[in-house]
Parts: sequence; C-alpha cells; structure tokens
Amino acid sequence: MSVDEDLGNVLEWTPARNPARTGMVGKTVRLDPLDPAAHARTLFTGSHGPGIDPDLWLYMSVGPFDTQEAFTGWLETCAKSMDPLCFTVVDEHTGRPSGMVSYLRITPGHGVIEIGSIWFSPTLQRTRQATEAIFLLARHVFDDCGYRRLEWKCNALNEPSRRAAERFGFRYEGLFRQHMVIKGRNRDTAWFAMVDRDWPIIRTAFEHWLAPENFDGAGQQRRTLADIRAAVQAAPERG
Repeated sequence: MSVDEDLGNVLEWTPARNPARTGMVGKTVRLDPLDPAAHARTLFTGSHGPGIDPDLWLYMSVGPFDTQEAFTGWLETCAKSMDPLCFTVVDEHTGRPSGMVSYLRITPGHGVIEIGSIWFSPTLQRTRQATEAIFLLARHVFDDCGYRRLEWKCNALNEPSRRAAERFGFRYEGLFRQHMVIKGRNRDTAWFAMVDRDWPIIRTAFEHWLAPENFDGAGQQRRTLADIRAAVQAAPERG
C-alpha cells in the first residue's frame, strides 16, 4: 500500500466559501438574515406564551425568555455574529416570521459546516415549509459554497431532532459522551452528517418531495421523503 493510501485519498481541494448573510428563497418559505427590528416581536409571540409547546426550548442552549426585551437582546447578539450565522424562517404565503435556523462551526478550510440552533413555531412544525427551510440551507452549502460535509448535532435525548436528521438524509455517526454542559446539565451529543457524495441523491429526493404534485388537496404528502430517497437510490441508472 502506498503512503498516500495509508493517509487517505489525495484531494484536488479548493477551500469552501463562507456562507453570506444573504437571503435564500424557496417556493413556500424564505430564509432572511436575522433582523431583530423586523422579526423580534413576531418571533417572540410565536415561541412564548399560551399555546406554545413547552418543550420548544428544552434542548436549546438558551431560553425560554421571561420578557420580550430579553428575547430581543438575545436576537441582537445573534444578528451581529457571523458564526453562528442566523436566519429567520419566513412563510412565503403569509410573510410571517416563524422560526430560526443557523449555520455554525463554519470551517471553510476543511469544507465542513453545521446547521443548528433550529426552532420552529407551532405553525411551522412538521410542515412543507419546515422541510424546505432545511433543503435551502443544505443546497446553499453544497451547490453554492462548495462544502464537503454538512453536520447536524443534537442532545442524544432529543428524539424528535434525531428523527428529523434521519428523515432529511443525515447519517448517524455516533455518540459523543459528556460533550457539553447545557443549562447546568450534562449533554451527550448525537452526531449526524451528510457529505458531498451523498448530496445528489438527497437533493433529488428533496426536489421530488417538495413538488406540488406530491401533495393532495388538503396539503398532505402523497409519498414520504424517505420513500422517495430510497426510490432515487435504487433507480437503474444509479447501478
């Protein structure tokens, strides 16, 4: 075995680009750069108070917030940061800010980036818009910025987040024990990732799932994202 084979494949590697603080627009949702002046009041209403899932902030490193002012102060700090780089999820049909997503641990030299600090208001959870928001983030890093690896990490006890990662096409890679201390508690972290060679199949599945014909008159999916991805994977032209 050659030295190169011992050390891994030699790459013709061009470092990835930093994602820009610019918006991303889909068919049902858009991701706007976080703007506390425009988004804070609606985001607070959508994440606090009566009717809000009490577990919304359970696994987040911050929150819930006692007041609008405290929440707005946190958003102002987030808006100044380039890592994490935060976006507001805006429903294209209503124009209403309905959640937040972020890029973080951005490492262009290795082509690695993570998406996280994700929270969706009840109106956005388990919707076509929520799935499209994740698709927009993934498409931007792979197709526009040239990343090799997109990561998803969550508290190992956070079963909804783990299920979401696998639904979106991330692969479980292992458990990092005692990885963090969050709100005074131990956090074991479950690691998931997709890499650039996975992306063509995952992208095609997202596109098919998001197509209008995949939804009935009541807005219910006809085929699941996992089923579509499996069909794409098994297609004859892919061997």
